[in-house]
Amino acid sequence: MHDPITLSLQQKLANFDPNAVGDTSGGLFGLPFTVDEAQVVVVPVPWEVTVSYRAGTAQGPAAIAEASAQVDLYDPDIADAWKLGLAMDEINAEWEAESKQLRESAEEYINWLEDGQPQANAASHQTIPAKVTERGKALLEWLKVKTGQYLDAGKAVVVLGGDHSTPLGYMHALAERHEEFGILQIDAHCDLRVAYEGFQYSHASIMYNALQLPQVKKLVQVGIRDLCQQEADVIAQSGGRVVMFHHRFLRDEMYGKKSWKKQCSKIIAQLPQKVYLSFDIDGLDPKLCPGTGTPVPGGLEFEEALYLIRAVVRSGRQIIGCDLNEVAPGDTDWNGNVGARLLYQMINWMAVSQGRLTANGITTV
Repeated sequence: MHDPITLSLQQKLANFDPNAVGDTSGGLFGLPFTVDEAQVVVVPVPWEVTVSYRAGTAQGPAAIAEASAQVDLYDPDIADAWKLGLAMDEINAEWEAESKQLRESAEEYINWLEDGQPQANAASHQTIPAKVTERGKALLEWLKVKTGQYLDAGKAVVVLGGDHSTPLGYMHALAERHEEFGILQIDAHCDLRVAYEGFQYSHASIMYNALQLPQVKKLVQVGIRDLCQQEADVIAQSGGRVVMFHHRFLRDEMYGKKSWKKQCSKIIAQLPQKVYLSFDIDGLDPKLCPGTGTPVPGGLEFEEALYLIRAVVRSGRQIIGCDLNEVAPGDTDWNGNVGARLLYQMINWMAVSQGRLTANGITTV
């Protein structure tokens, strides 16, 4: 005898038409599944307090959810991928409201720093970093508990930001459940600054903070175009724990007739068996994500990024979790559109690596 959730899932699988018009009133990608029924749960985190250039990423989860109904569900590599069962948790209105409120204070503080820290109102400005750090810690703990509960229920989890500071709590949850893993970071920036602008949980400090977890044995960075001397020093002093594939050198090799396939093999060789995928949308060429907060010229093409993710899975490595961040709606629907398609592929290939879906030519774990 099946439990009610299983019966409901079976009924939905039998009745859902993947060829029909996307239902914008339904769930993520127009799919009919609830969080309880889903094998993969997307946890949205509408938080962008420490963004240092342009805001808007807190609206990323909503923009991606809206655009997702336009994504066709057929995948030529993965038959019936939609049957996996995926759903997005509700956007937490309290964290969204707090992000908006704290962002105003943080922006004032950042402007004060950029103005040379004038004496006017110095005392009130100097209290802001401690408050932002306190709430950043609270967000970390909240997400650690929430994602941990889904993991313990046997589900795979994706965190959808927000700025790139958001997935740290999820990394902590994974660190409690895996002895060791590596991080594959696709990004324009290293994010290795120490408490950037005084904010311990800054979007520009996410990978420095992740490295404080001893379970993170390797950090492999791909697509980097901007970094400071402090970050270069962190990499140089890491003893090989951090490996950066700067976009300039990837392009130099490509111009020298080295294929992307060979470059991906070199990247993947640096990764351990278990991999956490952290994807900042600005790792892509900014024509694909013009609304993102800190766009940088250059970057991966969409299919280059997907080829790398597929190659990680085809290498036999397991993607134990992932996040997608820094998608901001901007002035058009394009940003949500690209973000939704990227999210769908990340989910599908993570599921393949975990044996939840089967892809052409792959024996699942």
